[in-house]
Amino acid sequence: MAKGTVREPTTNERGTRTPARAARAVTGKQQTSAKPRKAAHASKRAYDVAVVEAKWRAEWEQRGLYRPDLERARNPYYNLMMFPYPSAEGLHVGNMYSYIGSDVHGRWQAMRGYDVFEPMGFDAFGIHSENFAIKEGKHPKALTASNIANFRAQLQRIGNRFDWSHEISSTDPEYYRWTQWIFVQLFKAGLAERKKGAVNWCPNDKTVLADEQVIDGHCERCGAIVERRELEQWYFKITKYADQLLDNLDWLDWSERVKAAQRHWIGRSTGVEFAMRIAGHPETRVRVYTTRPDTIFGVTFVALAPEHPAVAQIADAAHREAVAAYVAAARRAPASTQEGVERPVTGVFTGAYAIHPLTGEQVPVWVSDYVLMEYGTGAIMAVPAHDARDWAFARAMGLPVRQVVRSASVSDDAEMAGDEAQEAFTDVGVLVNSGAYTGQTSAEASEAIAAEMEARGIGVRSVKYHLRDWLISRQRYWGPPIPIIYCPDHGAVPVPEDQLPVVLPYVEDYRPTGTGISPLAADGEFVNTTCPICGKAARRETDVSDNFLDSAWYFLRYPSSDDEREPWNPELTRKWLPAKMYVGGAEHSVLHLLYVRFITMALHDLGYLDFAEPFPRFRANGMMTVNGMKISKSRPETYISPDGYIAQHGADAFRTYLMFMGPYESGGDFTDRGLGGVTRFLDRVWQLVTAHAATAPKHAPTGEARRIQHATIQRVTVDTEALKYNTAIAALMKYLNGLERAEQVTRAESETLLLLLAPFAPFVTDELWHRLGHRSSIHTQRWPEVDASALRAETLTIIVQVNGRMRDRVEVAAEATEAEVTQMARDAEKARRAIGDAPIRQVIYVPERLVNIVTA
Repeated sequence: MAKGTVREPTTNERGTRTPARAARAVTGKQQTSAKPRKAAHASKRAYDVAVVEAKWRAEWEQRGLYRPDLERARNPYYNLMMFPYPSAEGLHVGNMYSYIGSDVHGRWQAMRGYDVFEPMGFDAFGIHSENFAIKEGKHPKALTASNIANFRAQLQRIGNRFDWSHEISSTDPEYYRWTQWIFVQLFKAGLAERKKGAVNWCPNDKTVLADEQVIDGHCERCGAIVERRELEQWYFKITKYADQLLDNLDWLDWSERVKAAQRHWIGRSTGVEFAMRIAGHPETRVRVYTTRPDTIFGVTFVALAPEHPAVAQIADAAHREAVAAYVAAARRAPASTQEGVERPVTGVFTGAYAIHPLTGEQVPVWVSDYVLMEYGTGAIMAVPAHDARDWAFARAMGLPVRQVVRSASVSDDAEMAGDEAQEAFTDVGVLVNSGAYTGQTSAEASEAIAAEMEARGIGVRSVKYHLRDWLISRQRYWGPPIPIIYCPDHGAVPVPEDQLPVVLPYVEDYRPTGTGISPLAADGEFVNTTCPICGKAARRETDVSDNFLDSAWYFLRYPSSDDEREPWNPELTRKWLPAKMYVGGAEHSVLHLLYVRFITMALHDLGYLDFAEPFPRFRANGMMTVNGMKISKSRPETYISPDGYIAQHGADAFRTYLMFMGPYESGGDFTDRGLGGVTRFLDRVWQLVTAHAATAPKHAPTGEARRIQHATIQRVTVDTEALKYNTAIAALMKYLNGLERAEQVTRAESETLLLLLAPFAPFVTDELWHRLGHRSSIHTQRWPEVDASALRAETLTIIVQVNGRMRDRVEVAAEATEAEVTQMARDAEKARRAIGDAPIRQVIYVPERLVNIVTA
């Protein structure tokens, strides 16, 4: 795009604001209310936005334009976006950014001939909604219903092609009946189990959290420091699918940052697991796991997690009291001291010694909270010279540091002793101080040491994972009751399928107890029941399930939302799923996006689905921020409602502006300073089309006009397909500029402009399409196709240089030969003057760009 060709707003070729303007936008006062700044041009719109948008909303609904016949559709395209939590009074601009970008893709696919299904619903159970109800002093049942109504109204205003006839809400008993059914199927398959263990406890939300919901030791929802508690909870065995979850990432067409996050979270590692004997305790073995067997000769101590069962067995009399006190303190400590990267170095000596499996050396056994019971074996062989955490602990406790690996690029003479190093050497290299393995590379030694340990029967090669089973119990009220009955004789028994759903009763005092027991436990009528097997008195499970289970299967329900007999119709599911495109936030990488893959794989293995991956293609939209902070409904200083902008500028302008702000997959800081420019752009489109509607020639453009038309089609098509919406819009702005300067605008050029703009601004383009005399909707038209033969210009402008300095320009026929072009360059008047009488030594021709004449 030539500099300065786009009038409103000023843009560069990437479709973003120019640096000076962008700087003012970022540093300017942010608009954080639903009432945007009064714009000077607001009363000078070229058309009545409110009337046009209301007209076409009603028209689309009446025609059922966005309700595909799911049974008869010939070319199904399931365009899915993450459904929202109705946990506040309304959606914010960040939500709309995601939904509009996904809708642009869906509209584009519809114009390419697909039958696009774009449903919407509400993820209405869970802590988010319940906490908002507590804040407002209302019951979540009533408040959630009113929030859904407002969310729906907001979503209906933005112009997305939602099929509201398939709306779902996770709080509907007819929905969570099948959520509970899924739990029952997993329970019967042995993939759901109740067990006791250390769990993450949020003291603010008063419930347990899955590992994935703890971010750097803090609750991902409220930010409170997470504590550790011992509780009996329900888990899904997601770890059984660790390899499949990891391996499938190699072929899934997903945003790379999301795949990287899942790979890191699953955390598959290969190493050696072996048992270390404890001196003086012949019956006790401590199993450790290492991914670096090449460093085994550098072990100078062993460290156990505070919860490790061997701690109480091996602590001697002199240290037993101190060890017990440390263990008790560690269990009371917040999870941040367990999970955080940076933590105070603490520990206590047990008085016991472990025996090195290869050297027989006795090394001290310590207890420290930097070792986690949940990962590996809960015990580590500590090699402070080659592990940063071990090094910090050894320095703090005065333990020896023994270097056994040096850099391959460092000579023996230059080698630094481990106890003199200022930090751990954590890379691979060449072994030193390692007996018979000295001089081998890390790779060679790792293989050889593993082989020796297996041959001697003291160790085995092993694969470990960072991933832990999915903890799904929640000690809250607002969620689907877990469908389990506890019988004194038969233990945990699933609720029979013909008795589902287990309906969540209305409980007036629904606030969390903070005791680890759900508020449902106080409802005797709910709790007391009979065993489905023997009929004896029994009690119901009072925990509810994690709302991530609700969202782990919602995409399966949309096409079958009115089916009362089964969770999803097999025939419709085979036709429409897996979804062709899924769009949402990368913040769900190791939460929803991991859980939904696991549930799909499990249902596939149980024979309920024909596919094992729910979304072969996923794109993570960028994050909208305010002054660098994530926009959140729970943070008033960042919350920006879209309602005022839509009321003043219209949904078309708001949609187009959000998509124009920057690359869709990158996001950025929200400011409304450029919204007026996009509004004027749409006004100019209106003025151009209406001015030429009656007089525009009906023949196709020719010559340069035709080339520009098809170049624009190509640019917008390529960028729209790649979700590079900002540059697609910039190309449309450039095209409009050229049409405004043209002496004549053909009907085909106006129609091309409208068709390419339609996914971004659906209301105004449909209105103008009808004003051009069309009776059907623009959104049922085919996307313009590029004529490759039209892209080549009839003439080319060639730069003429003399000795590297530009002297002239010449117009040549596009098909001119090199000889013809160079001769025209030599004959150019300004070039001749620059050459003078000097002999020409060389003529350099860069095809279709320039000729450089070099003189002697």
